[in-house]
Amino acid sequence: MVTLKDIAKECNVSFSTVSKALKGDSEISIETQKLVQNMAKKMGYHPNLAARTLRTKRTFDIGVIFEDKTGAGFQHQYFATILSGLQSVAQAKGYEITLTSTKPVKGYDYYNHMKGRGFDGVAILSCDFNSAEIKKLIKSEIPTVSLDFFYDKNHTAVMSNNEVGISELTEYVISKGHKKIAFIHGENTLVTQERIESFKKACQAHGITIPEDYFAEALYNDPFTSAEATNILLSLPDAPTCIFYPDDYSALGGIRELNARGLHPGQDISIVGYDGIMLTSMMIPPLTTYEQNGKKIGATIAENLIANIEQGENYAPKCELVSGRILKGDTVNIL
Repeated sequence: MVTLKDIAKECNVSFSTVSKALKGDSEISIETQKLVQNMAKKMGYHPNLAARTLRTKRTFDIGVIFEDKTGAGFQHQYFATILSGLQSVAQAKGYEITLTSTKPVKGYDYYNHMKGRGFDGVAILSCDFNSAEIKKLIKSEIPTVSLDFFYDKNHTAVMSNNEVGISELTEYVISKGHKKIAFIHGENTLVTQERIESFKKACQAHGITIPEDYFAEALYNDPFTSAEATNILLSLPDAPTCIFYPDDYSALGGIRELNARGLHPGQDISIVGYDGIMLTSMMIPPLTTYEQNGKKIGATIAENLIANIEQGENYAPKCELVSGRILKGDTVNIL
């Protein structure tokens, strides 16, 4: 079995340099990291996980909580991309990731489950963040990082910059001459609240008042409830000229309802999505949407969680915002 000492000898560096280089430690130069990592691969090195666990008292395994109400799971490109970014960084630093849950279970004891599995840390991607069970885990000694939910200054959160994303989309739609803009939003979460406030603020800056019946609730990642919401909005006496959808999958449901009415997105009515998944970019016309940087979000979650695990009390919790970009598509017409 190839050992770290063998790699150190071949690279003419110290044992500790090899150990740090394989973890991607910033103390080691990029050139040395590449030298060591390439040599490890060439020599067929595989870490002795059992020995490492005994030596460090860690399992080098990260739990991932992902509850999904719609059943789409990681078929949803946005979350799949986040997981990919998370996994890429974790593996580069010598950690494995384990998906722990996919369906909401009332009263599920997350803390005892994570403790029993011996996870060094937990990435909380999607769940009822306000549930007593999740809060018990958050308050425990197990390091956690939450996605799109900020608890307090003592716990790290990685947030997609929803305020900037919705603001940029709204400014773009208004620049095309739209004033009658409807907003279909997801269930009442922190993300939803941020998006609604950003939308209202951008409209108010242009002297545009949005009536209450232009706001409609649906489920995130659910085309069926968004189709129903679209039907309600289009049935209003003074129907909107543009409709915002909570995400790109939801926009697909809206498009189906529009097609049933003989309406063509980008011609008869304008629509925008959110997430920037590949599927909607391949449509004709391609959907105007906001692409969230899922890979960077996932990587940022992994970097902070592993830093928390390895630095312990020396780690400084933070709230990190990750911005994306508008994909203009062709579903917003000029009035």
